[in-house]
Amino acid sequence: MSKLQGKVAIITGGASGIGKGMATAFVKEGATVAIIDLNEEVGLQSIKELQEYAPESIFIQANLAEHDKLGAIVKQIADKFGKIDILVNNAHASRMNSIADTTQADFDLSFNTGFYPTFYLMQASLPYLKETQGKIINFASGAGINGDVNQGSYAVAKEAIRAITRVAANEFGPFGINVNIIAPIAKSPGMIQWAEENPEYYQGMLAKIPLRRLGELETDIGRTAVFLASADSDYITGQTIMVDGGSIKLR
Repeated sequence: MSKLQGKVAIITGGASGIGKGMATAFVKEGATVAIIDLNEEVGLQSIKELQEYAPESIFIQANLAEHDKLGAIVKQIADKFGKIDILVNNAHASRMNSIADTTQADFDLSFNTGFYPTFYLMQASLPYLKETQGKIINFASGAGINGDVNQGSYAVAKEAIRAITRVAANEFGPFGINVNIIAPIAKSPGMIQWAEENPEYYQGMLAKIPLRRLGELETDIGRTAVFLASADSDYITGQTIMVDGGSIKLR
């Protein structure tokens, strides 16, 4: 398979979970990946596995909340590989709290690790993506679309990402750059831990998913990302793709 043969992709949060699933799907399709993650130990282990398919792939340890360093990271990747074809903004940290208990610190965490890195990495990558007529994949959540309880700071940041994605689709479209959103429900480590701690809530959530299962990291979320990163999606931009087993049906 070679839908992404010769492509260079940046994936934030690529050391584990959904990010690792996408990175694995990408390298199996011929891409070289630069995974950016805060966790150095996990990142170094993951890059070894990815290099079995794409030997030139690299891991960069970074705190995405240090926004002033993001431009230099993008330049480092572009200088090493000579180009950037794909940007995947996946990483995001947040805390659950009711509106009554949400603090400024909760909003700062969610925006500083989710919305702002998405914005600044799109901005820094734009000159390189213009040259390759590249693809951007950002991440939203059903928590923002549905307004899930106790998810205020997370939901607002995710909806801000959806908004800036639509703006970017309009601004970047004339350069041949596609910008889309994936909103997943996936079998991530965090989801599995939550399910183990809250079995009744988990079963209730599962019952509301028409396909009655969580998405697989590589084959469900990763393969959708491959589609959005490949030429197969050249006439799709500004869209939110619900990879959630049918839980939310956008109109």
